[in-house]
This record gives sequence, structure tokens and C-alpha cells, in this order.
Amino acid sequence: MAELRWHPLTQDWVMIASNRQGRPQMPKDWCPFCPGSGKVPEQFDVYKYDNDFPALSQNPPVPDDVAGGLFKVAPSYGKCEVVLYSSGHTTTVPQLSDEHVLKLVDLWCQRFEAMRADERIKYCFIFENRGDVVGVTMPHPHGQIYGYPFIPKKIMLETNSAKEYYSNTGSCIFCELLKNELEAKKRIIFQNEHFTVFLPFFTEYPYGVYIQSNSHKQYITDFNAEERKALAVAFKQTVGMLDNLFGYTFPYMMCMHNAPVNSGDYAQDYHFHIEFFPPMRSAEKQKFNASSETGVWAHCNPTCPEETAEELRRAYAGFLAKQQA
Repeated sequence: MAELRWHPLTQDWVMIASNRQGRPQMPKDWCPFCPGSGKVPEQFDVYKYDNDFPALSQNPPVPDDVAGGLFKVAPSYGKCEVVLYSSGHTTTVPQLSDEHVLKLVDLWCQRFEAMRADERIKYCFIFENRGDVVGVTMPHPHGQIYGYPFIPKKIMLETNSAKEYYSNTGSCIFCELLKNELEAKKRIIFQNEHFTVFLPFFTEYPYGVYIQSNSHKQYITDFNAEERKALAVAFKQTVGMLDNLFGYTFPYMMCMHNAPVNSGDYAQDYHFHIEFFPPMRSAEKQKFNASSETGVWAHCNPTCPEETAEELRRAYAGFLAKQQA
């Protein structure tokens, strides 16, 4: 079974993908993403791999005959791709050269353009799940790209807020957010000419940093060559900072927010940024999304953002010192 089911209470689509339940447990001594597996080229730096167990496909099955009344279904149309960061099975992003990470950014851009060319796709979501704490079963460094036939609820809320703010003020809410953070200074971690890394005033997670473009652009594909290189460096340094925080490969969910595609004009009010959701609140303790966060979306951050921002600045400085040693 693979279909979309409408949630009438939240007005959002839920992906039903029971085909993913049958994913095999990989042997400990074999990885499909490593050269020699027969699944990928014998040599590559970065590589696009079609998901073997997609939740969405461009040739979806007919939905089950279960609709009626409030119950609406739709075909699970879309695209699911895996993006391999390196051929090295245990390589981490901070271990890659800046030039290598730039190849990753370029591949993200290529796949984003390819997905948005399908007019039935309304949102292209580039993301990474890292670490077994967030359910990752494949340690080989990789992320994913989903092309949805709808605009996901959180993005819908963001775009509606952005449009409302622009209508009322004539300004981009994301530009104003960055301006306010730069004026406050307390939660800025680091920045380069084109991107700023900060812990938002309202962060829901202790170490939930944002990477936001300094210029007002909607899509990763809007960046020129110099900006792409700066994004590669900012991404690598952010992951290196998190890894240096407690001295181990830090788990996180990396969520790249571009404007919707094939769904109207977002040039004035939306702004490219990346959100990180690391599930740790200390070196040993995990932050769980319990009833308040899950049941009513009322988040509680158990730390003070200004204090954790200082921790992150120290971790960033320590990472740079190791790179230069």
C-alpha cells in the first residue's frame, strides 16, 4: 500500500507507505552505498541514488478503495532520492574538503532543478537524518530529497506567516529575523560573507541552529558560484561545530527550507534557510518530543538559548583550531 490520506483536523496529507515496512535489515558487513556493492559506481565523490523503498513515486499505485465521507485519498505521487555525500562508509562531513562539500551543494542544486521541472511536484525537500538516535540504520554519509505533490503543513504555515508579514510591513520576515539577531548578537554563532549561523531566539531545541542566507533569495538554485562555496563552508563548519560540542559524531535532523515550487510567486516574502534539529540536550541526555510537543505542538526548550549559543561558539572555535592544526 502506498497512498496519501487526508487529515481533516489539521488539513494536511499523511503518506501511507506500508511498502517501507518491508525494508530488509542490511548485513553488517555490506552497504549498498559503498563501491563494490553493485548498486553504485566504483568511483564517485557525490552521487544521486533513487530510493529503493520510496514513499512517493512518479508511477504510484491506485489508492485503496477506502475513501468516503471525511476520508479522502490521493495517489502517492512524487519522488524520493538519496544523495550520497562520499564513497567513504564512515566519512563525516567535517572530514571532507571544502571543494568536496561544494560538489554536494552543486548536486543538491541539480536534483532540486530536476524535481521542480515536474509541475505536479509542489515542494522539494532536501534533508538529512544523522545518527541512530533519529532512527538511521545506514551509517554511510547520505541525505535525501523528497518531491511532494502538496505543500507540507509547516511550510504552509511559514509561507502564510511570511506573506502576512510582507503584506503588513513591506518587509521579509526572515530578513527582519536575521537583522534582529545580528543586533542582539547574543545568539550569533558565526558568519561568512553570504551566510549566518545562529541559534534563534525562539529555538525549540537546545542546539537547533539555523543557517540563513544573508541575501534575500528563495531557492538554493538562486545562489551564484561564490555563494554556493560559502554555503558549502557554512554547512561543513556547522556540522564540525556540532561534532566538536561533545566530542562525538553528533546526531541531528537537517531540514533545508526553500520556497514551494509550481505554486505561485514567493520572490518577495520567502527566504532560504536551513534548520537543524539535534535530539540531544547534553552530552548524555536526549531531548524527547513528549505529549506537549507531539500532541499539541507546544514546544519546551529545557535550556537557555543565550547560554547554549555560547557553548556553540566555543565548539566552533575548537573545530576551527583543529582544522588549522
